[in-house]
Amino acid sequence: QVQLVESGGGSVQAGGSRRLSCTAPAVPAFSYGTYCMGWFRQAPGKEREGVAFVDSDGSTSYADSVKDRFTISRDMRKITQYLQMNRLKAEDTAKYYCAASLDPSMTAIQALGLGPAGMDYWGKGTLVTVSS
Repeated sequence: QVQLVESGGGSVQAGGSRRLSCTAPAVPAFSYGTYCMGWFRQAPGKEREGVAFVDSDGSTSYADSVKDRFTISRDMRKITQYLQMNRLKAEDTAKYYCAASLDPSMTAIQALGLGPAGMDYWGKGTLVTVSS
């Protein structure tokens, strides 16, 4: 069973940066790149929304609210996915979840459009609090 573990959450001032990590310790390095993976976030009282995704082809997708501020990437050797968050705003405050799809044909753009229902595996989430 695929296991996802997030880390890197915490408090940061508006305008600052934070990097989230998501590891998949049970996944062999040679197969890690076959998963379409990404990040969702959920603020209190709001729906869970897609943030950024990267697919098996290396293509990425981003929500309009984070485009040009967030960057998703993968380290194939470390079997780790990252979400680099820059110029953070108070509205970015949320619990961030790492997720992955078992569908080998899932594209980053498709994952962004499908929302939570398009993912098969989830991490427990890590809280990011942006203060102003």
